[in-house]
Amino acid sequence: MRYIFKFPDIGEGLDEGTIAEWYVQKGQQVEMGEPLVKMETDKVVTDIPSPRDGIVAALYGRVGETIHVGSPLVEFDLPGIDGADAVSEVQKPVFEPVNEEGAGVVGTLEVADNSAYLPPTDEVAPTPTAEKPLPRRALATPVARAMARELGVNIDLVSGTGPAGRVMKEDIENYVKRESSGHYPPYQTAASTAATLNTASAGGGRAAAGTVVPPASEAFEIRPLSQIRKTIARNMIRSKQNAAHMTVFDEVEVSELIRIRYKYKEAFEKEGIRLSYLPFILKATALALKQHPVLNAELDLDNNRMILKKHYNIGIAVDTDDGLVVPVIRQVDEMTIRALATAVNTIAEKARRRDISMEDMKDGTFTITNFGSIGGQFAVPVINYPQSGILGIGRMVQKPVVKDNQVVPGTVLPLSLSVDHRIVDGGEVTRFLNKIMEYLGDPVSLIIG
Repeated sequence: MRYIFKFPDIGEGLDEGTIAEWYVQKGQQVEMGEPLVKMETDKVVTDIPSPRDGIVAALYGRVGETIHVGSPLVEFDLPGIDGADAVSEVQKPVFEPVNEEGAGVVGTLEVADNSAYLPPTDEVAPTPTAEKPLPRRALATPVARAMARELGVNIDLVSGTGPAGRVMKEDIENYVKRESSGHYPPYQTAASTAATLNTASAGGGRAAAGTVVPPASEAFEIRPLSQIRKTIARNMIRSKQNAAHMTVFDEVEVSELIRIRYKYKEAFEKEGIRLSYLPFILKATALALKQHPVLNAELDLDNNRMILKKHYNIGIAVDTDDGLVVPVIRQVDEMTIRALATAVNTIAEKARRRDISMEDMKDGTFTITNFGSIGGQFAVPVINYPQSGILGIGRMVQKPVVKDNQVVPGTVLPLSLSVDHRIVDGGEVTRFLNKIMEYLGDPVSLIIG
């Protein structure tokens, strides 16, 4: 009996994915739950497990190809199962269907319906892309695979310098440099366009004698959008089109915060915990949200209501090689500074390794973006819609400040708070930001609170 497993809906509204790596080959025996393929979606890289015991009959798609939810992914031979008994005898799927409204991402994979069971025949399905067993693919990091796809590099030709011969980002860069030294870059360029423009300028549609046609790579290059970049583009437009953005700027003197962090930094490091300023900012924001719940809300215009959330799950915008991701720390108001420091270190590292799951990025109620760690004092952060606000943290700067009617040296932290003005009025925005600054100016209250 033949069975076609279709690319499942893994939640969060994702409708397509890119094949990052095949774990199986045609003719291979697999067990239920065994990983079949690594898929790169808009937000994460995830393994898709086998829904059955069986023999791989065909693979649909090669590494780097994008497929849509519901499209054939793997075709199986199911030994010992006849067409009449397919529905009754076949094993249950690894993941049972669940109610979408209450479901998270993990554990909601759908398997193909009963019509995917096909009688034994030589024409059971469309001709798959890979008729022959696929060669073993090179080991590579997700970042390296993404770069190889964007540059049009066959990653199987690249020698890896990482552990166990794994191809790293640097290996792709070095490969492109070597190949480009005597040839045009391997990725797609507008060579024909550049040539046409140069020959046309010479007149007559032909290049005049002595005309030098510059390489297209000197003019521009064409790179396909990655899944994560397409998601960022959609979300930014969605936010700007739906939310009435308003941004308030202020700065807080943080000399005491610097002193407190310095006091505990060494003790934390002995426990293997890196203590940054972000845990203090997270705690201050969560406590301020509890006192100003409209900043922890979202608008439901379809039902003419506002939803004020009683959990304080704060997302942290993390800059990665592949783009911006926003992992979420849950119940921040209930966590200690030590616990928050540990969570920040863990979740940020997972995000940079592209090892973060979609479960890590769901249920956020407010967002913090720390662009000051790279540079810049103020910005206009874009709201992570449908949330009502996002707090931008700028780079600390030293400047004169007034204390007790005296001008003294100080260190200030710039803050940029963007809100949805449909939900939040200006007075509430200012009071919320003042409360955050009050906590940051008195960080001891965050430790004992």
